Amino acid sequence: MANDLTSAQLRFLVLLGLTNLAGTLSIRVTDPFIAVLAEEFAATPDRTALLATAFAVPFALVQPILGPVGDALGKRRIIRFALFLVACFALLAPFARSLDELMLLRAVTGMAAGGIMPLSIATVGDAFPLGQRQVALSKLVAFGIAGQVGGGALAGLLAGSLGWRGVLGLCGAVALFASVLLCFVPMGGPPEQRQRFEPLGAVSRYRAILKLPAARLLYASVMIEGILIFGIFPWLAPMLQARGIGGGGGAIVEAGLTVAAFGAGGFVYAAIVKALLARLGQGRMVFLGGGIAALALLGMAVVPGSGLFIGLGLALGVGFYMIHNTIQTRVTEVAPEARGSAVALHAFHFYLGHSLGPVIIGLAIAWVGGGGAFALAAVGILLLALKLGSSR
Repeated sequence: MANDLTSAQLRFLVLLGLTNLAGTLSIRVTDPFIAVLAEEFAATPDRTALLATAFAVPFALVQPILGPVGDALGKRRIIRFALFLVACFALLAPFARSLDELMLLRAVTGMAAGGIMPLSIATVGDAFPLGQRQVALSKLVAFGIAGQVGGGALAGLLAGSLGWRGVLGLCGAVALFASVLLCFVPMGGPPEQRQRFEPLGAVSRYRAILKLPAARLLYASVMIEGILIFGIFPWLAPMLQARGIGGGGGAIVEAGLTVAAFGAGGFVYAAIVKALLARLGQGRMVFLGGGIAALALLGMAVVPGSGLFIGLGLALGVGFYMIHNTIQTRVTEVAPEARGSAVALHAFHFYLGHSLGPVIIGLAIAWVGGGGAFALAAVGILLLALKLGSSR
């Protein structure tokens, strides 16, 4: 079939994907440790939950710079350098002596990680025609999910033996190994078009992209996604513990497995996306994804047991990636002549949502309780899916 990927394309995706796996491993790894970190550093859970914001804000803010730089100097070159920096900063994080030090190290790690996944999405956009792109992106996303699954699983399963310091150090070691691997195994792929970096030209391109109605819808949508979905993750352990789940362990294992299940939902999506697109088309797949995600969030708002809660995390992941992967694919066509810049704006808005999410969900929990906050998130993601699915 014309849309089937060749062996050379698959090799390119595997190497790029391994880079993303290593770069994303530590993104959500602190979420299940919120209660433990709050106790160790004598801080409130609200303040400790800002570790997710500390990572996400620099990730978002660096995007307007890295997008044009990647277009000018070569996306793959920036990706390799960014992965090396992630390894260095992640290996320093276990030596943090205070919550402030840990937040600073998470911030610079987030800044470095900002040069991996967004530019990888743009690289896939350059290397694959539109007919193959959503399937190719779903495979790249699967590697990124593997990183997040691995981070959540490591945090949940190794918390007792390694603690948060050992888990963060292990994430850094994986990133260092992948960075060394890339020194000896080139990514390959089609030649990249490079140009001189011109800051004023980059600003003009951003202004032109933001004038496009389709671009504004996609960027607003991905920011709302970040708030509604990733904003809940730091609150999983405190909410489960408040229900009496997790006992003295602070529900770390249960929260970590829920995050891992969410990521596993992305694997399920990657396995079925080709069939879904063929049978439903992109719009109806987004509708379905919104319905699944909303039902999962509503279920998480009320279920009393950890097993079903974790299972709903899997369903939430499947629904989320049906929506998110569609946004990614559409973003790669917003401005083909400046794809790195267009995807950088996408990542900027997504991780702006990541950074605002824990704060907004925390305020919602204070207002209507954990169950009410999850129910509001369910309504929001359903409305978003209805809007996206009906637009092109």
